Amino acid sequence: MKPLQALSGDLNADRRADFAEMLLASGEPAQAAELLLGALELAPQWAAGWFRLGEMQEAASLPDQAAQAWAMALKLDPADRLGAALKLQLIGHAPAANAPPSAFVETLFDHYADSFEESLVEKLGYGLPDVLGRAIGKARPGRFGLALDLGCGTGLMGERLRPFVDRLEGYDISAAMLKQARAKNIYDRLSKADLQHFAFDGGRADLMVAADVFIYIGALQGIVAAVAASLAGKGVFAFSLELLAGGSDDFSLQPSRRYAHSESYMRRVLAANGFSILSLEPTIIRLDRGAPVDGLAIVAQRTRSEP
Repeated sequence: MKPLQALSGDLNADRRADFAEMLLASGEPAQAAELLLGALELAPQWAAGWFRLGEMQEAASLPDQAAQAWAMALKLDPADRLGAALKLQLIGHAPAANAPPSAFVETLFDHYADSFEESLVEKLGYGLPDVLGRAIGKARPGRFGLALDLGCGTGLMGERLRPFVDRLEGYDISAAMLKQARAKNIYDRLSKADLQHFAFDGGRADLMVAADVFIYIGALQGIVAAVAASLAGKGVFAFSLELLAGGSDDFSLQPSRRYAHSESYMRRVLAANGFSILSLEPTIIRLDRGAPVDGLAIVAQRTRSEP
């Protein structure tokens, strides 16, 4: 996959785009969008420019024009590394999907890797690894032989797991995040994997953890089934959800382009895959624009015997 083109490649177009950003920052989104549209006449194949145009038009309360811009971005970058399809879904111009584009998640975290821990922990009050680590210890005290850290990122969860597991493996879609995790020297194995299509071929794990991961998956049936198939009998599965409050939906795409899930849906999916819940703790996942994001920290156990 070619790297995403942050600049248009046309100096005049890039200058106009810079001025458009200044207009947007000064509170003039309509004028900013008009100027960026002029830049795109000089660089019509610039997918990132079309995506940004859609954001400016959305800010200017021009959803139909924004939809056209995001559709063009998607046409120019079918892998959808910027998540244009999610934007179209959020404004009602595309049907709801069960999962985000994998390339969007990979690109997001490759870009975010260098500043991930500083931004998440220091600025957004992220303490979920501590919450899940304590919940695992209370629900199932003792050591675990093999633990898998799904969506391991830079290793924040792995640091909490390492003291009570004999072997620790981490899996993540982002090579840049895995590089950060590798520098910590806490994992016995790190591998690149898309959790939407996860399959484990290393025997049976005793513990599997997914901390703040399902917000980038959507429908949970596939990943929970994969976890059940990878766990030993009585194996433990610890994970978190961003909580979808009220309504009858199982899960929903949020304006943040993350998925929130209902507690009832989570319970059904776990039960269908042979899990019983050992503990369920309401928690604050992180801050979003200064507001707390409600979530759940869940520890479940596989109850079905080995096939």
